[in-house]
Amino acid sequence: MSEHPFTHQQLFTLKLETIEQRLMEYYQETQNSTMTIKLLLALRVRYQLGAKEFALVLQDLVRYLFMNTKVTKTMKRFFWYFADYFETSELRLLGLKLKPVRNFIEGAKSFIKLQIAKIFPIESETEIT
Repeated sequence: MSEHPFTHQQLFTLKLETIEQRLMEYYQETQNSTMTIKLLLALRVRYQLGAKEFALVLQDLVRYLFMNTKVTKTMKRFFWYFADYFETSELRLLGLKLKPVRNFIEGAKSFIKLQIAKIFPIESETEIT
């Protein structure tokens, strides 16, 4: 299976059991977490449009993808759409997992520079680098 197992129409008309079965088979065969998350997001849209049986569709798969697989751009982008699949403590851990480390380092550097500037204000035109 090179492409996902659904047409656009099938995503919004097939029964829950059929979609769950095909989506699990697709992920097991391809291990393509990016496309799987996009398909799950389409099912979240179907839920928001009124199909209440799709409330926490494939919860175990969603939890596995976010907690046990390598972080992808898709995961970072769509994580908050799946927030109700996780407990509060898990959300904090996943937020740390999905937040790039370099942003943390850049923030820490700027914070340290500000603190140093407060302690040692530069009064002359010469700067310390």
